[in-house]
Amino acid sequence: MILPSTYSIALLLTLVSMICWGSWANTQKLAGKWRFELFYFDYSSGVLLTALAAAYTFGSMGDGLSFMDNLSISSRRNIAFGLAGGVVFNLANMLLVAAISIAGLSVAFPVGIGLALVIGVVWNYSINPQGNPTLIFAGAGLVTVAIIVDALAYRAHAAARQKGVSSASRSGASRFWKGILLSIVSGILMGSFYPLVEMGKAGDYGLGPYAIAFVFAIGVFGSTFVFNLYFMNLPVEGEPLSFGDYFQGNARQHLLGIFGGVIWCAGAISNFVAASAPPEVNVGPAMSYAMGQGATMISALWGLLVWKEFAGAVLNVRLLLALMLILFVIGLGMVSVAPLY
Repeated sequence: MILPSTYSIALLLTLVSMICWGSWANTQKLAGKWRFELFYFDYSSGVLLTALAAAYTFGSMGDGLSFMDNLSISSRRNIAFGLAGGVVFNLANMLLVAAISIAGLSVAFPVGIGLALVIGVVWNYSINPQGNPTLIFAGAGLVTVAIIVDALAYRAHAAARQKGVSSASRSGASRFWKGILLSIVSGILMGSFYPLVEMGKAGDYGLGPYAIAFVFAIGVFGSTFVFNLYFMNLPVEGEPLSFGDYFQGNARQHLLGIFGGVIWCAGAISNFVAASAPPEVNVGPAMSYAMGQGATMISALWGLLVWKEFAGAVLNVRLLLALMLILFVIGLGMVSVAPLY
C-alpha cells in the first residue's frame, strides 16, 4: 500500500481531506428539492464505490501488505471497530445532512463539525499521542470559541430577521434552531467515529488505511438502509417517504448524490492514509483528524460566499462571522504546526 513518507506529503493529504469534507455537501444543495433521505442512498453508494476503487489501486500498490492481504489477516475485533466507526459516522452524517437542509451550510457545519473536532482531537490524542499537546489543545480551544461565535452570529441574524415580520416567518426561524440542535447531536456522534477507526487500525492485526476505509464504507452503506427506515417514516421535515419515491428522482439528482459520496470518501481515505504515516513523519490521528475537520471553515465559506446564507446581515453579524473565520484559521494553524514542535 502507498503511504506518505514525509511530513509535507502527509500535511498535503490532510488539506485534501479538509477541502473534500468541506465541499461534498454542495452536491446536496445542487440537488435542489431532492429530499436528503433519498439523496443519502446515492451518497452511501458513492462512498462504497470510492473505498473499493482506492483499495484495489493505491491499497494494492507499493511496499508492504496489499489491501487483500491486510484484510485477510486482520482480527474480527479490528474489523468490528471499523464497521462500528462507519455506522456511528453514518448516523452523525445523516443528522448533519438533515441540519443542512434546515439551517444551511454556514450554520450546520461550524456547530456540528466544530464540536466533533474538539471531541475527536481529545479522544484521538489519548489513543495515540503525537505532536505538541499545547498547540493541539490550544488550537482546538480556539475552534470551540469559533463555534460559539458562529452560534451568536446566527442568533443575532435570526433576531434581526424576526423584527417586524409575520408569525409564519417566526416559525421559520424556529426551524433553524431545530437545525442547530440536530447539528449538536451530530457533532457529539461525529467526534466518536474517528477513535473507532483508530481502534480498528491498532495492534499487530490491525487494518491498514485502505482496508479500514473499505470496512468503514460497508458500515456506512449497510446502515443507511436501517437509519433511513426511521428518517423516511418519521422525517425531521416534510411528509413521510416510501422507497418508491427514490425512483422519482432524475439522473442529475442521483449522480449528484453519488458524486457527493465520492468527494467525501476521497477526503476520508486521504485522512486515514495521513494518520497512518510512519512514526518518524510524526503526524498522528489527532492532528490528521483536526486538520480534516477544518472542513468547517471551507463549508462556512461555501455557505457565506456562494449560497448567500447570511445575505442582508447587519454589521455586527458580519463582524462576528469574520471573527469566527479568523479563530478557525488560527486554531487550525496551531494544530497543523503541532508535529513540528
